[in-house]
Amino acid sequence: MCPAAAGEGRGRAVLADADPHRARCRLPPGLPAVKRAVLAGRRWTSLRLRLIVVFGLVALTAAVSASGIAYWLNREAVLSRTQDAALGDFRQEMQNRAAALPADPTPEELQRTAELMAGSSPGYSVLLVEEKKDGRKVFGSAGPDSFRLSDVPKSLQDAVAEQQKVTAANDAPFHMYWQRTKPNGNPYLVGGTRIVGGGPTGYMYKSLATERADLNALAWSLCIATALALLGSALLAQAAATTVLKPVQRLGDAARRLGEGELDTRLDVSGNDELADLSHTFNLAAAALEKKVADMSAREESSRRFVADMSHELRTPLTALTAVTEVLEEEIDGLDPMIAPAVELVVSETRRLNNLVENLMEVTRFDAGTARLVLDDVDVADQVTACIDARAWLDAVELDAERGIVARLDPRRLDVILANLIGNALKHGGSPVRVSVRTEESTLVIAVKDNGPGIPEDVLPHVFDRFYKASASRPKSDGSGLGLSIAMENAHIHGGDITAENSPEGGALFTLRLPADLTAAEAGA
Repeated sequence: MCPAAAGEGRGRAVLADADPHRARCRLPPGLPAVKRAVLAGRRWTSLRLRLIVVFGLVALTAAVSASGIAYWLNREAVLSRTQDAALGDFRQEMQNRAAALPADPTPEELQRTAELMAGSSPGYSVLLVEEKKDGRKVFGSAGPDSFRLSDVPKSLQDAVAEQQKVTAANDAPFHMYWQRTKPNGNPYLVGGTRIVGGGPTGYMYKSLATERADLNALAWSLCIATALALLGSALLAQAAATTVLKPVQRLGDAARRLGEGELDTRLDVSGNDELADLSHTFNLAAAALEKKVADMSAREESSRRFVADMSHELRTPLTALTAVTEVLEEEIDGLDPMIAPAVELVVSETRRLNNLVENLMEVTRFDAGTARLVLDDVDVADQVTACIDARAWLDAVELDAERGIVARLDPRRLDVILANLIGNALKHGGSPVRVSVRTEESTLVIAVKDNGPGIPEDVLPHVFDRFYKASASRPKSDGSGLGLSIAMENAHIHGGDITAENSPEGGALFTLRLPADLTAAEAGA
């Protein structure tokens, strides 16, 4: 139905009934779609049709809210009917009885007229007010409710007393006005007018308690009907949603398992609806992904094996080359000055190649998952001092470490981490390099800060990448590009981490954080 606009407030009484607006019914918007689906031969298992049914039930639930609109329409109709009847009768009584009073009625005449008007009225009280020439007001009141002039809103009194100019569009100086009020929470209709040409001012006071009770009963009925409709629609929607969303849930679970690495996950395909097509597509994608991951894993394993085999095969000739270079290095002072630079180059490159092979072997062990921790209780200050002393860095490194900080670590791997971090700081940052050791709760923190220009911002995210070098113009630098990567792997196998940043005081700052007790890390390694 189409609701008509209605409002409350002060205004001229409307006594004539108005024809309600009527709206032509229209077909539900989903009906053509259903018809096309049936004509197209859609199966009842079609996801689209099931969704139409579900949304239809939801739309039905929403339509139940129209009971609210029905309540307001009925409310306005009931109040308007009661209001029009009371105001029409009151106006007629004013014309028949109040207008028949003498020009200066006595209080007894006003009281008797009010009683006659209230006695013939459909349950409203009457108050007649006559203002004497000396300013005194004489009252006459009667009816089921105690009614005084103070019960009439001031705005209504002003409207009733206001004399308007008589024109072609306005044939009377005074009109009837009404207003709905709620004194003490009880609804009342107050109306008023005065006699044209002189006479008392009349007010009527009608209780709307009966109408409120009827409207409350209607509201409760509509609420109960709405609740039952909502409950039924909710149960139907739940059943439909379960039917529609169950395959989607299975698809989501399968996608989650696939994301967790279960590449053999497949869905059972049944039917020929949209979900069946989606399940079939998912199976094809999962099979393609499984094959691609298998191919990549095979290639990665082949590459890892190649690096390991190559590094192993290089160790035998490198051992011989190292022995020869050590002999040549001892005799370098007696060699021809034209040959000595070449011998020095061979010695340095042989050592560099030997370090590279050792680093490749270490990286291969990490990639293969064969790296293991050999834990021991280590005095960290002694371990750092031994690392610096073994490489003759005592003059270039400042150590800030208290003795007595003992942690359960792998001494060899900690030495590798420290050697890479301090060596990198000396090579690229310059001395003096400051190494500080401290503890934060259950975490061992070792900070290595150099005295160089710092690390460029575009390089910071890549300093731990394998074979990464900050300057492309130094492809043949002494480093292999694996040192910091190996340091990070050794930190990870301890359950720790390394961060790189630029210190506010200048220079690069590398911070190693390791758990102080690594018994759990050893068990999981």
